[in-house]
Amino acid sequence: MSINCEVLDLRAFLAVVELEGFHKAADALNLSQPALTRRIQKLEAAVGAALLERTTRRVAPTAVGRELVPLVRRMLDEFDQSLFSVRELGERQSAVVTIACLPTAAFYFLPRVIKRFNAQFPQIRFRILDLSANDGLASVARGEVEFGITLSASSDPDLQFTPLMDDPFVLACRKDHPLAATTGPIRWSELEGHRLITVGRTSGNRTLLDAALARSNLRLQWFYEVTHLSTSLGLVEAGLGVSVLPSLATPQDEHAYLTTRPLVEPEVSRSIGVVRRRQSRLSPAAGHFLDMLLGEWQDDAAINTARQIAPTA
Repeated sequence: MSINCEVLDLRAFLAVVELEGFHKAADALNLSQPALTRRIQKLEAAVGAALLERTTRRVAPTAVGRELVPLVRRMLDEFDQSLFSVRELGERQSAVVTIACLPTAAFYFLPRVIKRFNAQFPQIRFRILDLSANDGLASVARGEVEFGITLSASSDPDLQFTPLMDDPFVLACRKDHPLAATTGPIRWSELEGHRLITVGRTSGNRTLLDAALARSNLRLQWFYEVTHLSTSLGLVEAGLGVSVLPSLATPQDEHAYLTTRPLVEPEVSRSIGVVRRRQSRLSPAAGHFLDMLLGEWQDDAAINTARQIAPTA
């Protein structure tokens, strides 16, 4: 059985033990105390036991916590040594990390993680293949990239998929469209009679949509079919119809002409995550970048609650 925890969870636990308090540990790690508490709670949930106990004057490890301290120290020492190896690699040569990524995810998420990574390893370069879901999976399977950020790896036994987020499909329409007058969710059946813009059948989004709607005995009656989600938004803005697309591909900020509405009965979403080849070993640079990416994505609560912007897909 694997234990799901992150390096920062371990650092948080060790800092509280060594500094004998949450306030000092939070300052040392540059975290808020609530964030530090969540880290400790997550580690305790993973271990299945309380690790810390408060006395009148300090915080001390429980019996289980005391047994865990030397193990955590050893794990962090090994991790730090790995970081030094990556740093030395970056200093010795201009390494290249090659990844595939959905354009929507690349637009929203990748730049700030790469910026953090390059601040530590300025000599390591990135080759980003912004590909559709199907092409991204194929590039991972062929070994053209070290890993991909894309839709579920389906049933391919050679690929491992780690989910990161659910991205719901929503309706995009002009603010002056009749459907925009509805303040709440819109049922799929209400789209009947409106000119619908959708992506073609070669798109992973379309495949997912068709399958989900078929289970509810529904079918997309499209009027315009396009290749890119950005094209569908352009047609919507021109007043030619309404479009169904992932929330990541819709305007996050207030838009002059466009608005979105949730779609229900059924609710359909796509699962975005990291895809890797099961038998492959990542380069030190790619491995560390992936750890950073996973940690930051999981810490970003807004990604699961807010509608994001990405005018390409």
